[in-house]
Amino acid sequence: MSLPADLAALTFDHRFLGALPADPLDLAQPRTVQGAMYSFCVPTPVAAPRLLHWSAECAALLGLGALPVDAQAAAEVFAGNRLLTGSQPYATCYGGHQFGNWAGQLGDGRATLLGTVIGADGLRLEVQLKGAGLTPYSRHADGRAVLRSSIREYLCSEAMHHLGVPTTRALCLVGTGEAVLRDMFYDGRAREEPGAIVTRVAESFLRFGHYQLPAAREDLGLLRQLVDYTITTHFPQLGSPSQEVYLAWFREVCERTALLMAHWLRVGFVHGVMNTDNLSVLGLTIDYGPYGWLDAFEPGFTPNTTDRGGRYAYAEQARVAGWNLSCLANALLPLVGDIGALERCLDAYGEAFERHYLAMLRDKLGLPQEGPEQPDFELVSGLFACFATVDTDMTIFYRALARMNADTEREAALQILAPAFYAEPSTQAREAFADWLGAWQARIATAPEVAAARVARMNAANPWLIPRNWLAQNAIKAAEAGDLSVLERLMTAIRQPYTEQPEFADLADRRPDWARNEPGCSALSCSS
Repeated sequence: MSLPADLAALTFDHRFLGALPADPLDLAQPRTVQGAMYSFCVPTPVAAPRLLHWSAECAALLGLGALPVDAQAAAEVFAGNRLLTGSQPYATCYGGHQFGNWAGQLGDGRATLLGTVIGADGLRLEVQLKGAGLTPYSRHADGRAVLRSSIREYLCSEAMHHLGVPTTRALCLVGTGEAVLRDMFYDGRAREEPGAIVTRVAESFLRFGHYQLPAAREDLGLLRQLVDYTITTHFPQLGSPSQEVYLAWFREVCERTALLMAHWLRVGFVHGVMNTDNLSVLGLTIDYGPYGWLDAFEPGFTPNTTDRGGRYAYAEQARVAGWNLSCLANALLPLVGDIGALERCLDAYGEAFERHYLAMLRDKLGLPQEGPEQPDFELVSGLFACFATVDTDMTIFYRALARMNADTEREAALQILAPAFYAEPSTQAREAFADWLGAWQARIATAPEVAAARVARMNAANPWLIPRNWLAQNAIKAAEAGDLSVLERLMTAIRQPYTEQPEFADLADRRPDWARNEPGCSALSCSS
């Protein structure tokens, strides 16, 4: 059967395949792959593919319509049952540090790239199926994904884009009609769950680990080929590859990573598994697994039960990103040849993070962007100390703060903040917040910015709605029961996360009590 016109019109570019060496074996059997950046492998067909959801915004990037011309044909293509003309599916080879320990070869264990599509306006976009079956890098797993984790990735990828956070995208969600056995918390209680595949889209899925593996194997020829490809394809503005340009590229990766970390902290996002193979050299949020969102402000919060030491907790993310960058620097040292220059780039990462994060905090609080930093840092520190006195919903707090001005009276201000508290504040907590509000009001009273402009700036930095885990869990439960309307409603709401939408007010509420310790809400694992 011929493909419908929209899918048949997709054009593939094979620059990656032509520039880098392939695994000589055309075999999906898990194994060690040496001297290659990828292995050709086709997706494993599924029993009954069904299109569950389609992102019109992501489809537009590829030159596709708001809805597919033929939903069933789209389901078959993006389940891996039918290949697009020109597609040469493959999985890439990389390594990485997991929880601080070198793990050796990892690779795309359940992700298969259909290839690079030339999309709208000439964009080069990699299209990848996650959950499409065995690859040479599947190790001891089955290469599949469950509906639960696929909904979480699909939802959060698109939500992060609309929140203004650099991210990979998601085109569609497809049910496979097959059951997948998963032990969510690795506690011996495995159960069968409905299978699904999410189609991911990004300019590139290259991670730090892609560069680490050839460096660890002392395959400097392959490392150089990969870095040269990366620069000429994704960073051409830096110039032709050379030692100097390699260093400039690493400096750019540090800058992009710093910006990404500041964005994560701005919106209260916790990645959950910041291994070096889960950080993008393009500065994108990549691999949505056991992620979470701050409900009550808790710097030490991690949603990942596997992360028992809190290595990847909310407040640790910027530091861990710096550690991961140091691992990338070690991989690049043979090409750059100047450890001091690489260390200066790492220092610049820390400075860039502080610069970006302070700018975002100033927008969140409505503070002027110019002026001495120390008073603003002290104001922020004071606010975080207030948060420690009573469980406070960060998202709701910042939106409520924008409703106040320099002369809002104390009791009125505390009343405005009341929806942000998960418990009744003690007298001490109320006093602490009142004192902090007084300092904040004194600060904004001296600013030259008119109130309306300040409020607009605050509301543009502070989302009204985030895709909290309990919202995703509600959508998952409904979808597992055959009801996709909950997911559809949530996907509609997150397209305008900075706009108050009365019809979705229930989605902007605090976390309900039932979700405090609910699996999938506050507790997840790398199997989530």
